[in-house]
Amino acid sequence: MRRVDAYHALTVVAPGIADRFRPGHFVTVAVGGPRTSTLTRRAFAVHDVKPDYGGTVELVFTVRGAGTAWLADRRARDPLDLIGPLGRPFPLPRDPATCLLVGSEYGAAALFALADALQQRNCRVDFVLGAASSDRVFGALRARRMAETATLTTRDGSLGVRGSVVDVLPGVIADTHADVVYACGPMSTLSGVTAVCAEFDIPVQVSVEELMACGIGLCMTCTVPVIGDDGVTRMTRACVDGPVFRGERVRFDDVGTIPFDAHGAPGGDRAR
Repeated sequence: MRRVDAYHALTVVAPGIADRFRPGHFVTVAVGGPRTSTLTRRAFAVHDVKPDYGGTVELVFTVRGAGTAWLADRRARDPLDLIGPLGRPFPLPRDPATCLLVGSEYGAAALFALADALQQRNCRVDFVLGAASSDRVFGALRARRMAETATLTTRDGSLGVRGSVVDVLPGVIADTHADVVYACGPMSTLSGVTAVCAEFDIPVQVSVEELMACGIGLCMTCTVPVIGDDGVTRMTRACVDGPVFRGERVRFDDVGTIPFDAHGAPGGDRAR
């Protein structure tokens, strides 16, 4: 366990997960220990994978409750119960492309393995990273080292440009001539990023932050309204059908509800 500004970074020896990992995958962790364990696991995006000790995975998180507080107290050689890799990873361009990676808060952690994979395919990588304050902008130094450009934003103006990643996104897209955008962060950020990409008519892949209780598609707590290829909205499980979706397919304004015209909803049949 190590501290990275306002966050905790936990490295776990997990050769089986490391071997099958692809950028965009996540894991779930049982928290609380054998005597005080909570009912549900906690889901975390994988920040980094290394060959050390046969294969390690690093998770980045912030303490939000009893479960993550317990996890933050883990020490070397403490056992952990992990399941992964889970979910559908980011799709990668077939040919070299200019890729703009947008991350807010610690959601940006999932973008660095993606950046490595894109660069291995000879893609250009640019970053836009933001948070409320400088200590909550994750990976600023690494982004500056590995990318062509790294634009940083903070709402309080303590680092980079004052504002949000959505505020600076139009200018960065224009300057970099981005072919595709990848984004991680809160739903409000993903909604704003998707709207900007629609204005520029470029594709956007978003990794949604939705609460996942089981992580394997059984509990239906992480459903998101997503428009299918046939134009029909379905309540889609983020844990198995995502967490990566095409941004324009996610009905962000309806997240947290079941739209009236969704498949199976009262108006679903009439909508079709």
